[in-house]
Amino acid sequence: MSFRRRVDKRLLKKEKAYETEQLMKEKRSEEREALEEVFDRSTLMVIYDFLNKGVIGDIHGVVSAGKESRVYWAKDNDGRELAIKIYLTGSAEFKKGMLPYIEGDPRFKGVKHDTRSLIFTWARKEYRNLDQATRAKVRVPRPIAVRNNVLIMKFIGKDGQSAPSMKESAPANPKRIYEEILTQVEKLYCKADLVHGDLSEYNVMILKGHPVLFDVSQSVSLAHPMAEILLRRDLANLNRFFSRLGIDVPSIDECYARVTGCGKT
Repeated sequence: MSFRRRVDKRLLKKEKAYETEQLMKEKRSEEREALEEVFDRSTLMVIYDFLNKGVIGDIHGVVSAGKESRVYWAKDNDGRELAIKIYLTGSAEFKKGMLPYIEGDPRFKGVKHDTRSLIFTWARKEYRNLDQATRAKVRVPRPIAVRNNVLIMKFIGKDGQSAPSMKESAPANPKRIYEEILTQVEKLYCKADLVHGDLSEYNVMILKGHPVLFDVSQSVSLAHPMAEILLRRDLANLNRFFSRLGIDVPSIDECYARVTGCGKT
């Protein structure tokens, strides 16, 4: 290869690298502009602080959006995939729905009832629930950081594609998955001292053939006055879903005895 051809090849390579870098900068700029259109200054300052401290490396886009929150796919500086859940501080619609789950929980006493304070507490509650569950080796997204209305956790999926929920894709082996979920619910109760509180086919992902429980912001401690009611509701939801898949499920009382027996039944 001639000297000139080698030089041309190197220049072309540099030009492509430069173009790629500029495209990435433009993409990041677009992502930040999209964030700024949705979130208030306080939320943006929290996100930018996480970026500056290296907790977040890049934010790549929305993976789910609802009335209460938005979840963004991101990566840290080492390329590990993250989920950034941002509760919408302007959303007062679910304020009344939060109160029963917060007020009866001894871990969160004296919380102010204004919308912003409740949402900040809700995010901290989800982080703490995930932390307790993770320590108990329950299959949930591992929490990484929380501040105000911003929660960062491990991304459940790959390359920005979330693992499907059971609602989106029914499990291939429903009997085994049902047994695994009951085991996770038992560990959550016996080792993490928690009841999920909103367990259904919508809040269980299937990753590599195994269930992962998520959306645990409403989970309550066993000391909560609604703990038993919520647990029985969770079990009823599971039994209803898996019965439709043809599984011969135990009664709610049998499931309840198994979960709360902590291996003694």
